[in-house]
Amino acid sequence: MQFLRADQVISKTSLSLPTIYRKMAEENNPFPKPIQLSKNRVAWIEAEVSAWLESKVKEQRPETAAA
Repeated sequence: MQFLRADQVISKTSLSLPTIYRKMAEENNPFPKPIQLSKNRVAWIEAEVSAWLESKVKEQRPETAAA
């Protein structure tokens, strides 16, 4: 299992950190929540972030996802 730091999630998604946190609060297809690794460190599970991105592609371009 691979973990992503906040800067890696920002790079992978092209979203700002405030946008990521707003998307985590959404009810419809929320962005994956991070896990607490220590008192001052959180990380996202890479597979969950990738799955969220894939769901966005399928949602907006179903013909691409089927290929």
